[in-house]
Amino acid sequence: MQSLLYSGVLDLPWWGVLLAALALTHVTIASVTIFLHRHQAHRALELHPAASHFFRFWLWLTTGMVTREWAAVHRKHHAKCETPEDPHSPQVHGLNRVLWGGVFYYMREARRAETLERYGHGTPDDWLERHLYSKHKILGIVLMGVVDMALFGAVPGALVLLVQIAWIPFWAAGVVNGIGHYWGYRNWPARDASTNIFPVGILIGGEELHNNHHAFPASAKLSSKWFEFDIGWLYIRTLQALGLARVKHVAPTPRLVAPKANVDLATVQAIIRCHYDVLSNYTRSLKKACVAELGRLRAISPEAARALKAVKPWLGKDQGLLGPSRQRQVMQALKASQPLATMYSMRGELTALWSRSTATGEQLARQLQDWCQRAEASGIAPLADFSRRLRSYA
Repeated sequence: MQSLLYSGVLDLPWWGVLLAALALTHVTIASVTIFLHRHQAHRALELHPAASHFFRFWLWLTTGMVTREWAAVHRKHHAKCETPEDPHSPQVHGLNRVLWGGVFYYMREARRAETLERYGHGTPDDWLERHLYSKHKILGIVLMGVVDMALFGAVPGALVLLVQIAWIPFWAAGVVNGIGHYWGYRNWPARDASTNIFPVGILIGGEELHNNHHAFPASAKLSSKWFEFDIGWLYIRTLQALGLARVKHVAPTPRLVAPKANVDLATVQAIIRCHYDVLSNYTRSLKKACVAELGRLRAISPEAARALKAVKPWLGKDQGLLGPSRQRQVMQALKASQPLATMYSMRGELTALWSRSTATGEQLARQLQDWCQRAEASGIAPLADFSRRLRSYA
């Protein structure tokens, strides 16, 4: 009886069972990030039917999640990010609630028929999905439990199953949706609160790089900087080498040439395509100018310097994301610095290029040419340097 309780077919020591549990949960993480997230929700890659069915089967065994429900909730999250309609924003509901109870926010949204109807299109709807995966969600977890107990013993197998069941609700629904919109670093000024939790994406399959994902949702690769690592991308490249996947989209890589004397349509198109890179560089130029202005103001008006220092972190953000009170605080602080006021105003003009517009390509090129001429005639060195870089996009 003792051996049946604690020993299974594999008869592993406790640390062997622990490693096996971590390996099994990592397969589940890979299934979520590759199949549910990058393939189903965002169509960033195509999967061979054999790979697709493996991921569906494994997720049925270990999570009981329905592909249509997961894709619909996630698509709505992107469409309504950081608003009251966002299914699980910590900016709306609070970090603790999403971190520890994110799975309940997911389940609540997954039950809404209007969410599934509007955002659940294009997901699997074959016989297996209708008659097994969606209809008998709990059956897969029961089968997984039987297999775990047979392999590791009744008690260790039950513990392994509990880890498998809790892994995705905590790490994906809690950590990624909670911490990934609350704390971390940002490479790109996406119009939400998304952050990169950690530059090495192994534990959550690359989903740690959440700000990169929100900046480029259709990219199959989540790492952007040289120091970042996305293990999910490594798996995708391996599947591609085996003929089991085809990458459709990755984040654009800026290409710079010698600055053009006159901005043309190709320059406009390159800037629109790489607009997050453009905004990141503009933010660096703005902060460089801010440092110079703080040095000047400290000598003549310490109070104005303190006010400017307080709003420095907000200067690179869109006005719509600041809220009325912070906008007023920024505008009040900028009254002491004409160079920064000019750069802040011209940032808004620049972002209008990739906002919804009825202007033709030729009109946009003329507007950008005028913007560059004013920037380089402003006498503000960081702004002029940025403008010359802007004319280099190709």
